[in-house]
Amino acid sequence: MVDLKELQKEVMRNKVEKGFSMEMANEFCRAHEELSEAFSKWNKNQDGVAEEFADVAVFLLGMCEQLGYDLEKELVRKIEINKNRKYKVMKSPDGKDIFIREKTDLDP
Repeated sequence: MVDLKELQKEVMRNKVEKGFSMEMANEFCRAHEELSEAFSKWNKNQDGVAEEFADVAVFLLGMCEQLGYDLEKELVRKIEINKNRKYKVMKSPDGKDIFIREKTDLDP
């Protein structure tokens, strides 16, 4: 099993060691850029989608470390929230099933 807390620290060590910028606005933009690259490769049936996903994860890990968030804890918490959410199935105008989340008292 991977320890995300340790990976956060490792990502940060590498960023500091290599002298990468850690300006938060830039980090958000770069994470978005990597996700866009993954989509582009997937959309063109090209290799390398998983590597782009890994790049996104590296940015997220580094950002969480910089901001003091425990990504592992947040992932576990969010997965539990998602398990308990309720959805209703509706039809889109073209007849496809779409899932609409039903708002509950647990939702913000």
